[in-house]
Amino acid sequence: MKRIEPAVFFPAALLVAAGVGYAVFAGDQAETLFMQVRLAITESMGWLYSVSVGGFLVALLIVAFSDWGRIRLGPDDSRPEYGFMPWFAMLFSAGMGIGLMFFGVAEPLTHYINPPVGEGETVEAARQAIVLTFFHWGIHAWGIYVVVGLSLAYFTYRHGLPLTIRSALYPLIGDRIYGWIGHTVDTIAILGTLFGVATSLGFGVTQINAGLNTLFDIPIDTNVQLILIVVITAMATLSVLAGLDAGIKRLSEWNLYLAIGLMVFVLLFGPTMFLISAYVQNIGNYLDQIATLTFNVDAYGDGVWVNDWTLFYWGWWISWSPFVGMFIARISRGRTIREFIFGVLIGPTLFTFAWMTIYGDSALRLALMDMAQPMVEAVRSGSSELALFGLLDTLPFSTITSVAAIVLVTTFFVTSSDSGSLVKSALASGGSLEPPLMQRFFWAVLEGVVAATLLVAGGLAALQSVTIAAALPFTLVVILAFIGLLRAWTMETARRAGFKTAAPIPVDGTSVPWKTRLKLMFTRPKVKEVNDYIRETVTKALGEVGEELESNGYNVTITGETGWVEMKVEGHEEPYFIYRVERREFDQPHFQPAEEVSEDSFARAEVFLSEGGQHYDIYGYSKLQVIRDVLRQYERHLQWLYHLAT
Repeated sequence: MKRIEPAVFFPAALLVAAGVGYAVFAGDQAETLFMQVRLAITESMGWLYSVSVGGFLVALLIVAFSDWGRIRLGPDDSRPEYGFMPWFAMLFSAGMGIGLMFFGVAEPLTHYINPPVGEGETVEAARQAIVLTFFHWGIHAWGIYVVVGLSLAYFTYRHGLPLTIRSALYPLIGDRIYGWIGHTVDTIAILGTLFGVATSLGFGVTQINAGLNTLFDIPIDTNVQLILIVVITAMATLSVLAGLDAGIKRLSEWNLYLAIGLMVFVLLFGPTMFLISAYVQNIGNYLDQIATLTFNVDAYGDGVWVNDWTLFYWGWWISWSPFVGMFIARISRGRTIREFIFGVLIGPTLFTFAWMTIYGDSALRLALMDMAQPMVEAVRSGSSELALFGLLDTLPFSTITSVAAIVLVTTFFVTSSDSGSLVKSALASGGSLEPPLMQRFFWAVLEGVVAATLLVAGGLAALQSVTIAAALPFTLVVILAFIGLLRAWTMETARRAGFKTAAPIPVDGTSVPWKTRLKLMFTRPKVKEVNDYIRETVTKALGEVGEELESNGYNVTITGETGWVEMKVEGHEEPYFIYRVERREFDQPHFQPAEEVSEDSFARAEVFLSEGGQHYDIYGYSKLQVIRDVLRQYERHLQWLYHLAT
């Protein structure tokens, strides 16, 4: 794997410098221009965002319940690399953990004060405010992430393509993903990831600064926020250098536990029974209105609210999808498609709904009782970062919980930054699952530099607008990626149909006598014996089959080392046939008679095809029997190609 992909790394770095330079030196002009571009896109193409996001969600649910849901993101014998809790913690922290801290109180209050329809600051406005918040932060956002993450995980772990955005387009453009088209897609993904995380970092330090001001009277100014950016960037850099398991995974788990603790505290010390009832009713209201809200583009109105809120969110989630989707793919090897879809859609969504209910409804209840003036005024004046601390101030132990909130905001930023740096490093190194340390260091530091520069000189809002505007072309990439997935899954279905309908090789007098076969079942050969068998019998069998296939115009490649040999047959069309025999070691089984059990390990000569391990042992087969097994599997492969053609 490349340590660096020059056609992606250098254009991305130069475009980052150019974008930041323009945002800084053009100032208000850049912000005005980017805002106009964003408004033009949302006003003219907003319907595409709504249709795409709704379509992704419906299609994913159909896929999850279909036979395709059983396909694994990796070989058929692979299993998840991470348990459910570490997996959930990482995908949640990267996906939207920081947003919940900022908007958990602020967004419901904003919709309560200024609802899209009807009078503000009423019971009905409060009820609808939570539904709208659920809508913007619910399964639609995660559905976008699922499409991108599923495409990358499937093609990377099941078909051996690099873990880059370009791989999702392989079924449509083939090897051209390694040309300028693929380089362009990956470069855009790096820019979207870096600018998205940098702008969030720049805006988010204002919330940390607000908390420090509330607790310790530390002034709210640029110098404090610059120090915060330096601290967060340093923490993120250390985390990303530590690697996925030692850094991001561990920090994400701490995030999740602290978030749950803070949420449970507000639930227990707040209006507990009201919040439990509200959670149930909020989900019901959300499900009742989900179809209407999904396809609402305000065609009969002025479209201002939809453009400012719903389409803004869809563009923001799409612009973040290369980063979050690719990170989720990185940690999801071995899961089935059904596990992936339901795990990513339902788990984080229910947690998000619980958070929004506990924090949002607590604030709304106080507002309806006219006991939330500081929070309401903070939202009215545009100081939404103060809303969370205003709510915590109404509960016991407010100093302790506010400190915990500041810590949680900080660690959420760190996990977003370090996972974003890991993703950018993978993209810039051609899809490496373990990018070079210096690349990770470079992108982590650059994120902080960009955020700090724009915070001082202005331009964060401008880059936020252009990031959202860039979601339009990436929407088309996501649509094409999903079409490519459907095509690949159709091929999987054809392969399985070929396996079922292929005729078995007839048995003749050369077959192994049944007593000999039974004896082989209980043979426990040593590693050396299996190595010798693969070298002396299997390799010769594959060589004879390969010679015959080459005489019929096929390109055959046989490779191997001690303990394995593989034959690859390249026909007139893809996918190619692979037959591999590999030595695998196991502990002695304990189903043998007790006197025969040994503590030594034994080995098997197992068959692997392009889709993974087949879990059967051919040790003891004669050369002719190995040839027959190769032909049996090759016939199934041809039957699969026949189904594809018809």
